[in-house]
Amino acid sequence: MAAELTAPELIAKHRPTLDQALEAIRTRAYWSPHPEHPKAYGEDGSLDAAAGKAAFDALLGNRLDLTDQPGVDDWVGEEVSPYGIELGVTYPHADLDVLLPAMRAGQRAWRDAGAELRAMVCLEILKRISDRTHQFAHAVMHTSGQAFMMAFQAGGPHAQDRGLEAVAYAYAEQVRTPGTAEWTKPQGKRDPLALAKTFTPVPRGIGLVIGCNTFPTWNGYPGLFASLATGNAVLVKPHPRAVLPLALTVRIARDVLAESGFDPNLVALAAERPGEGIAKTLALRPEIKIIDYTGSTAFGDWLEANARQAQVYTEKAGVNTVIVHSTDDYQGMLSNLAFSLSLYSGQMCTTPQNLLIPRDGISTDQGPRTFDEVTADLARAVDGLLGDDARANALLGAIVNPDVKARLEAAAGLGEVALASREVTNPEFPDAVVRTPVIVKLDGAKPDDEAAYMSECFGPVSFAVAVDSVTDAAELLRRTVREKGAMTVGAYTTDAGVEETIQEVCLEESAQLSLNLTGGVYVNQTAAFSDFHGSGGNPAANAALTDGAFVANRFRVVEVRREA
Repeated sequence: MAAELTAPELIAKHRPTLDQALEAIRTRAYWSPHPEHPKAYGEDGSLDAAAGKAAFDALLGNRLDLTDQPGVDDWVGEEVSPYGIELGVTYPHADLDVLLPAMRAGQRAWRDAGAELRAMVCLEILKRISDRTHQFAHAVMHTSGQAFMMAFQAGGPHAQDRGLEAVAYAYAEQVRTPGTAEWTKPQGKRDPLALAKTFTPVPRGIGLVIGCNTFPTWNGYPGLFASLATGNAVLVKPHPRAVLPLALTVRIARDVLAESGFDPNLVALAAERPGEGIAKTLALRPEIKIIDYTGSTAFGDWLEANARQAQVYTEKAGVNTVIVHSTDDYQGMLSNLAFSLSLYSGQMCTTPQNLLIPRDGISTDQGPRTFDEVTADLARAVDGLLGDDARANALLGAIVNPDVKARLEAAAGLGEVALASREVTNPEFPDAVVRTPVIVKLDGAKPDDEAAYMSECFGPVSFAVAVDSVTDAAELLRRTVREKGAMTVGAYTTDAGVEETIQEVCLEESAQLSLNLTGGVYVNQTAAFSDFHGSGGNPAANAALTDGAFVANRFRVVEVRREA
């Protein structure tokens, strides 16, 4: 096929961005090429707010074609927005026996293109996604239930940053070994031994990305771009309730691949019929050599145990903990925690669940506070943050599925309620289910309470757990991370010894720790190129987004040597 985007053009356009990304992952300093503010879009070919909304609206009720993706045997799709809108978009359903062989056909040319050109093609895909950030924001909002601004940022520039970060790590790992080497071994008086050697990064095969409902792009892009940049084809299997953002991604990727002279079938979509459940079928196909999954612990464990032919990367559930020992900014601590508990109705894998507080209370810059006072003050902080319904809707978004609502309603029966959840009306979307968080007080010394706080309660549910001492809190933290896993840990203390104790627990149990956050950075947020999302060292996830280990095993280096 004729290339409209030549290799020199792609390299000239995107090599500076890749170099900046490589420097960012080396220094871990702040950097992003993707603007966070909606008003930054509308020039240089990008869609502004009105054009992005119009582009989203144009999708509703129509087929989303994928430029001749092979094996189409049906059109499927029943997405309903958590805000009450029936999207009506349908997607090609694939006969896997036709699609998977077609995906393998273009892999040789993609492998032979080399690490740099593959990275440039990936960056062109990301640039085109970035240009349509306003359209993607509506697609993410109406499949995940995120409020618009969060969908814009987390589903747009932050997701694009994570994809670019994966490309940078993939490139760095592939060029770690030189492409060629001249090998000479002295033999004393005899002629030296001389070999010419070549080293080629070879992809594993087809990567499978199993998408999630809550963060389809943010969680989907790292695996997608890590596999593609290392030479693999990628099959994207979205969550049935959040197909649209990833289907748009696949369409853009296929267009860029074709325009760059590669087989568009290197990226394909696997949409499913209602109740079909093709994830297990796909996961066991011999063609699938890499799996990226975000979702429940049960299915993540099943993948790790059963998809033996594939390299499996999972992000599963965990029980995130914050230890509250002392603070020199009590109001800042309360405000920070209130925002962390409220953002996206707690429907984040990084949201704090257990707040471990000594039953004798804590010391603060406003004097001592008892356990009951801390929980009451935190409840008032959440109430104050969400007291205005317009602000509440902008922070909470919508409940993504009935299971979250059921857990929220059941939580009130688990203990003494420090903060009751209330219903919030969204005037723009009256069918949206919007609820404020609930905080329940439990006793860490009571075995009957343990079943509640030692299980993940995904959604706007938090437990204020009374513990006998900060030593007990640290040990409970250790046991929680070891047994249940954690994506995040937070702590508040003014005592250097306590800080060291908590830090040591997190180092030993491989949990990412945030200390004394009282400003505009929150425990449930991570920045690409600097923060690691998960560690891969505790049960919540077997990989980190993103590091060298996340990309290095997606390819192998194959050597060819010959007499010089």
